[in-house]
Amino acid sequence: MLKKDPPIITQQTFNQSIILVWNAITNCNLMQQWFFESMPSFEAKVGFKTQFNVSSNTRDFLHLWTVVEVIPLKKITCNWKYQNIEGDSNVTFELNETKLGTNLTVICEILEDFPENISEFKTESCIAGWNYFINERLKNFLSKTS
Repeated sequence: MLKKDPPIITQQTFNQSIILVWNAITNCNLMQQWFFESMPSFEAKVGFKTQFNVSSNTRDFLHLWTVVEVIPLKKITCNWKYQNIEGDSNVTFELNETKLGTNLTVICEILEDFPENISEFKTESCIAGWNYFINERLKNFLSKTS
């Protein structure tokens, strides 16, 4: 994933209220159920920081997140880095109410290039990852929540 690449955008409409979707993307207990089980804490508060490890194949990725923008029930942006790995990004979750429920748009913007020699940082891997988390994991999680 390189700074010159266009942002990676994933969208999904959920047949749930904006409050329910907002809680699913900002409440740590709920996030652990569909996003990252190893996340120890999360708060939708500017300046909040968390870190947690995710293992992939033979590598560990220590995620370093800082919340940089919050507009309750509308938008949350996290700066997303990894310890001891070059690269920097912002991931924004935007919510909009629709006649069908709530539309969620996730935008991954690269601020500094990630290493091209690590397969998890290929653009295709990032696209597949966001599709998996939003269009499968979150969608399935919300379909079981009322």
